Amino acid sequence: MLFGWHDRDRHTRCRSQPLSSGGATRFAVGGRRRKLKSSEKTMAAQAETVAVPNIEELFQPTHDERARQSMVSMLRKHAIIDLRAELKRDYEGRVEPALRERGEVPRNWREIEQAMESQASYRFYSTLRYHAQEMCYLSVQPAVERALPQMISLAKDLAVRNPSGGSLRLDPNFEIPRYLAALDVHLAPGWVTTEHTIDDVAQGAVVGFGGKVFTGQHPYRKRAGVVAESIAHWLKATRPGFAPRRLLDMATTAGKNLFPYKTAFPNAEAHGIDCGAPVLRYGHALAEHEGVAVHFSQQNAEHTDFPDSHFDLIVSSFFLHEIPVKATRNVLRECYRLLAPGGVMVHMELPDEASVSDYDNFFWNWDTINNNEPFYTSFRAQEPIALCAEAGFERDKCFKLTIPDAASFGEERYAKFLRGEIPAPAHGSGGWFVMGAQK
Repeated sequence: MLFGWHDRDRHTRCRSQPLSSGGATRFAVGGRRRKLKSSEKTMAAQAETVAVPNIEELFQPTHDERARQSMVSMLRKHAIIDLRAELKRDYEGRVEPALRERGEVPRNWREIEQAMESQASYRFYSTLRYHAQEMCYLSVQPAVERALPQMISLAKDLAVRNPSGGSLRLDPNFEIPRYLAALDVHLAPGWVTTEHTIDDVAQGAVVGFGGKVFTGQHPYRKRAGVVAESIAHWLKATRPGFAPRRLLDMATTAGKNLFPYKTAFPNAEAHGIDCGAPVLRYGHALAEHEGVAVHFSQQNAEHTDFPDSHFDLIVSSFFLHEIPVKATRNVLRECYRLLAPGGVMVHMELPDEASVSDYDNFFWNWDTINNNEPFYTSFRAQEPIALCAEAGFERDKCFKLTIPDAASFGEERYAKFLRGEIPAPAHGSGGWFVMGAQK
């Protein structure tokens, strides 16, 4: 059970308390206790011997902290969904008609931005969204600070024991790229690379639980891993028999969008790389608890230490727009080197400028200036298929498309999508934009 901001909504809670003898467990449901049967005692004893503690259960916000996190989550949802719709209505119903009357019809997204910057609707939206974004991470910091010593102790223990068969490989001489170290991406203090103490995992917890606040009210991101689930579902539907021997998740952070690939392809050897040691330590502890054998290593995706043709599947989520275009080109070339013949790379990304309207480009590119994502606009200005072809892939084996969110779309509609009868929903609204290629 996760102790996230939404836990206050649980009306019935299960707790376990050790009995004074026998090593069995007495379960309390709704406050009532009962004795366990002998068979249940045996099962409980067996479970105790194999259970791996959950690092996320050490995060224990107070009542007031949960209330604050819930409020912030609702505030961000109001900004990113409700005010987004109101902003578009204001532009289409008032601002654009006034510009047309003056003969000043915007020719691109930048001119829309110039027209909207002075509008009260845009300024209110921007202010509310910016502060809600900051508060997502600030709202979880106190509980993370209290739990940090226990989290570090648990992560260290699991890194030695590896009870689920994974591994953690860190580089004490690793050089963090300046494009990651120079600013707090997403307005998250410390982002994924900052270390506050020895063997630190704080940023894994802050980014992880802050992310729950961040996405908690989003209708298509109710749980972690939805992107990976959707890509895996699409791969299996469009490539029957595809069974990667090894898979790699680039910029994995804590691995939440890596674990579902192990469910989809259980025989694959799974690897996750990131530049941030704190998130890798945290992710390794999560994987060991989940019983997922993942091999985490601290590496720059521009140049890894894996041998040529080592992977059959390379994936990433929300990654390439966070790095300079030059680095993106290096990453794609590295993907080409690492993929075995017939292997596939799939990067879930932001739709490129050519794929959406000028107004949507104006909306998406807000993050460039306001969300500490300085490469957002320059990445979206690239043509994804051209980027993949430049990396060495044959152009006719490169792709870009929006795929449905597997959890919400439904199998009947998904079959129609595969037949080309209906499109996927827009990116972020029931669909996910992906780019990639097959070697």
